[in-house]
Amino acid sequence: MTTFRWPTELHLPGYRPVTRPHSKQIREAARLILESRRPVLYVGGGTIRAGAARELKVLAEFTGMPVVTTLMARGAFPDSHPQHLGMPGMHGTVAAVAGLQRSDLIISLGARFDDRVTGNLDSFAPGAKVIHADIDPAEIGKNRIADVPIVGDCREVISDLLVALKAEADAGHTGDYEAWVEFLAGIKQRYPLGYDEPADGSLAPQYVIERLGKIAGPDAIYTAGVGQHQMWAAHFVGYEKPNTWINSGGLGTMGFSVPAAMGAKVGCPDTTVWAIDGDGCFQMTNQELATCAINDIPIKVAIINNESLGMVRQWQTLFYNERYSNTDLHSKRIPDFVKLAEAYGCVGLACDSPADVDATINKAMEIDDVPVVVDFRVHRDAMVWPMVAAGTSNDDIKYARDLAPKFEEDEA
Repeated sequence: MTTFRWPTELHLPGYRPVTRPHSKQIREAARLILESRRPVLYVGGGTIRAGAARELKVLAEFTGMPVVTTLMARGAFPDSHPQHLGMPGMHGTVAAVAGLQRSDLIISLGARFDDRVTGNLDSFAPGAKVIHADIDPAEIGKNRIADVPIVGDCREVISDLLVALKAEADAGHTGDYEAWVEFLAGIKQRYPLGYDEPADGSLAPQYVIERLGKIAGPDAIYTAGVGQHQMWAAHFVGYEKPNTWINSGGLGTMGFSVPAAMGAKVGCPDTTVWAIDGDGCFQMTNQELATCAINDIPIKVAIINNESLGMVRQWQTLFYNERYSNTDLHSKRIPDFVKLAEAYGCVGLACDSPADVDATINKAMEIDDVPVVVDFRVHRDAMVWPMVAAGTSNDDIKYARDLAPKFEEDEA
């Protein structure tokens, strides 16, 4: 017989990360920021992992620089903030993509310049110098050469950078970004996020997620699987706080949403947790509803049911002349998600009409003692826009299927 005690500290041999940035690199970064005219704060998931959201907001407001937040950094900077341009990349906002492409300086904080953000790397932000701060030195310069590499914890990097910039401001040296901010504000206004209502009166998936975000609010936690619903959830829920958005990012893990929601609910039992899932993803891990029901973990699941592996279907529509192969799931008939939820000891609800969306979400919100699964039966041909086709330049972003932005009009 023995007594087990949880270790209070873990010692990982060989792993001693550098957390404090080098002061010379901080000074050089401050110099580039003051010299630039078109800077952008490119914020990645490392900023959230470092607990640096508050410091980021102070830095952004002190300098006035525009901010973009990657898929893993949603919530690191408030969506409602006027300096926020949204998420960059393959399915990013037009303003965020334009901000990076037309910048003369990218301040990367805990981001890795992955291909979903950069598009064709050779044409990514061609006129920009790069300050790249990351706690992992292997990430710096891996995809884009850094003019100022900074190894360190994002929270400490931002804090030190703020001290340096405030000292420069006290000496009368500040950046001039007024024209740049005005240019990007014009693009943001001209090309806002939006979607078309289905002509047949059926349910738009974006509307479901938009209303879910409004009703559950910014204090709820949202998880997602992978695919169209993931991109819509990243765009149409308003994230105001860090750690309210959980997804698998570059790992691309279908089936992630339900287990992630389960863990979030155990960790934050007094917080509403919504798993936003696709009908394909949900069928990979829906058996975990049994774990939730047995162990009193009352998560809420919103299935965006378009009867398809939606993102693959979108590519087959756009690039393969509508040759649909192995993407039709028939999931408005099989399985019956309401009955499946009930079989697992959960409450099952269904909604296929825009008029019933709010009432259905509110009904789910009122149930706190068991898991709830809502089958939102949406229009199957809705697409994720904007979009940069794989392997192409971010300059080729499409705002809708046949609509490319005209940045020159804004510059004029």
